[in-house]
Amino acid sequence: MPYLNVWSSRSSSSMLPHMDSELASSSNSVFTWRRTESWVLAYTFSHNFRYTRNKTKFRKQDCCLSTEFFPFRCEKKDSFGPCFALTHASEEQAIDGDVIKHNSQSFHCVQLEEKRVYDDDDDDVGNEEDEAGRVKCDKVDVRALAQSLHFVKTADEVDEVLKNKVELPLQVYSSTIRGFGKDKKLNSAMALVEWLRRRSKDTIGSISLNVFIYNSLLGAIKEAGKYDFVDKVMDDMVSEGVHPNVVTYNTLMRIYIEQGRELEALDLFKEMPKKKLYPSPASYSTALFAYRRLEDGFGAITFFLEAREKYQNGEIGNIVEENWEYEFPKLENFIIRICYQVMRQWLVKSADVRTNILKLLTDMDKAKIQPSRAEYERLVWACTREEHHVVAKELYNRIREMDTEISLSVCNHIIWLMGKAKKWWAALEIYEDLLDKGPKPNNMSYELIVSHFNILLSAARKRGIWRWGVRLLNKMEEKGLKPSSREWNSVLVACSKASETSAAVQIFRRMVEKGEKPTVISYGALLSALEKGKLYDEALQVWKHMIKMGIEPNLYAYTIMASIYTAQGKFNIVDSIIKEMVSSGVEPTVVTFNAIISGCARNGMGSVAYEWFQRMKTQNITPNEVSYEMLIEALANDGKPRLAYELYARAINEGLSLSTKAYDAVISSTHAYGATIDLNVLGQRPPEKKKRVQIRKSLSEFCNIADVPRRSRPFDREEIFTAQTKGT
Repeated sequence: MPYLNVWSSRSSSSMLPHMDSELASSSNSVFTWRRTESWVLAYTFSHNFRYTRNKTKFRKQDCCLSTEFFPFRCEKKDSFGPCFALTHASEEQAIDGDVIKHNSQSFHCVQLEEKRVYDDDDDDVGNEEDEAGRVKCDKVDVRALAQSLHFVKTADEVDEVLKNKVELPLQVYSSTIRGFGKDKKLNSAMALVEWLRRRSKDTIGSISLNVFIYNSLLGAIKEAGKYDFVDKVMDDMVSEGVHPNVVTYNTLMRIYIEQGRELEALDLFKEMPKKKLYPSPASYSTALFAYRRLEDGFGAITFFLEAREKYQNGEIGNIVEENWEYEFPKLENFIIRICYQVMRQWLVKSADVRTNILKLLTDMDKAKIQPSRAEYERLVWACTREEHHVVAKELYNRIREMDTEISLSVCNHIIWLMGKAKKWWAALEIYEDLLDKGPKPNNMSYELIVSHFNILLSAARKRGIWRWGVRLLNKMEEKGLKPSSREWNSVLVACSKASETSAAVQIFRRMVEKGEKPTVISYGALLSALEKGKLYDEALQVWKHMIKMGIEPNLYAYTIMASIYTAQGKFNIVDSIIKEMVSSGVEPTVVTFNAIISGCARNGMGSVAYEWFQRMKTQNITPNEVSYEMLIEALANDGKPRLAYELYARAINEGLSLSTKAYDAVISSTHAYGATIDLNVLGQRPPEKKKRVQIRKSLSEFCNIADVPRRSRPFDREEIFTAQTKGT
């Protein structure tokens, strides 16, 4: 990155603003300089800079490489405005408080098109240029000279270009070398340095290699990414008796970091005090960047705390030109940025890093460095896996504690993540905060939290945990969430599975009172509950009401009604239902016939059950294990052991695996009625299935899914009427 330097020719002092090219640290240095002639280097890298009087700031705008060299006469009230030297900060480093002076001519580097981007308070800089007076020199077409050097590859080619040219100052060469690095022309840069080395050994010439030339070459190597030449350059510095300065170490540190040698870069930082070199703000920034590359947030915080203690104790920051009062706050911002980037990098990896992130956040609190709300929110967006819910909740709490606004999209993301991690109640807490503290939840917030309730209600429905279903409905209404038919149906089905007829009736009534239109699933669940409670007349009324409301029955509803009429022995109506199903396009299935056969078996009608079994076969419906088991039990109990035996044998031949209960029914009926059978055909008695306490198991499974304790407060049946009693 080029830098702006003012070199006065007649005034007693000049301002030299410079900034480390890698980590954007800046400082001001004032020193005395006197010269009568000047050279101009117009070297545009695609950067525009803004210089202000109070603070040195640079703003990169566009980028294109254009190199021009030409001597100029700096007239008073020049239309070009202030004359700035464009050079790297590394060349202007002061050693022991003094500026290194060389036997070459001084020079001015001016960006001719800079003036239009300066602030109005640049007048003092212009006044300094006015005091510089006039500078005289011969004109040389340095643009053509630079273009010729741009393509050289050997020192001999450089000599061919420069042998008859006027001697230029080393600053021009150092800037040219860096320009070659920007343009990936490292061979040209190496050739120019080799030519300078030859000239330095020429007794006629006045050129001698210095640390600025080598720093420029190292910078070119870094820009070009040709790190194999680093050792050669360092060896050349030793052989030439040139001692590295702080910028040399800074450049080497950055090269090591680019090579993935971060630990060696940190060793270089520790080596500087041993060489009696004082690390600059750029040195500290580079070291912090090494910790960033190592993803060592803890090491970065420790390093920063040591630096802050030294700064507060006055051990560093005593060099006025380094402007530590301006630079140290930037280091504080940088360490926050590093910790944020490290945590984000941890989150995108597959390893579980919850503990490390929470510890790093705690260490940041102890160090009194706090990320901004925006950084916290960006970290929340990086939380995408189930195990990240702990981190996301911690970040959410920190944002809330900042007494600042929080993005609604971030809150929605956390609600989604909590659901993914099955932390439903934590998600509900976020939603409650939106209602109480803001921002106001939107449709996405509503849909997310309702989807979480649906998952829990579905789990309760599948396991018949109807009490939790009721509580979930009550919780939804308590939080201002209106259950839809889907939620009501889940609770109705759970009540039906648990044979809780009265609960199903009350939930159905609440559903209607809340203005939610029942669906065929709602009616089917209620019919099933009434059928299990043997409330056949009430079931018939519900059926008629469903037809009246224009809701077409589905297979489940038809099957339940067939089972109800079977239990009543009204087989003519059962037959009508089957015909109506076919005419309505709802084909009966094995489940429909199993319901009829089961109803016959429970009511001691074995012969009728066998007739429906035969009818099922005529309609090309294949019986399953349930069909055979229920029919065998019905025939065995109806005094038909031989027929039961034949059906059992047929089921075995079809590859079906019947239960122990069916086997025992055949054997028991045979003994009771004195029938003769071949036990070898029946085979061995099937093993008994282990009896499971299904209700307890289902409740445990639900508690695990719902993230609720196994032992909760006893269910009060009044909870079924919660919505009704609240209104009174």
